[in-house]
Amino acid sequence: MKLSQKEITEKLKSLQDWQLNKDTKVIFKKYKFNNFKNAFLWMANIAEEAENLNHHPEWKNVYNTVEVVLTTHDVSGLSDKDFTLALLMDREFTKFL
Repeated sequence: MKLSQKEITEKLKSLQDWQLNKDTKVIFKKYKFNNFKNAFLWMANIAEEAENLNHHPEWKNVYNTVEVVLTTHDVSGLSDKDFTLALLMDREFTKFL
């Protein structure tokens, strides 16, 4: 279910350093790791979790940096799935520093 602007604003408060692009209806964040290996291991870990959630990120990796964009294409905007995955990403990030 597509979230309202009020719900999005509220849910963003529970996330660390995620940004909202209202025009494209996405949230995004850049993660910086100590090295490429940790960035890639984190992505592999998240890929498995994303598969379990049936919700997949749009992301790009360059060396030790991973840029993530989350949106729910089915609803043409943001849903609870995006915020669930964002929280998971933040939690797992600390394990790969």
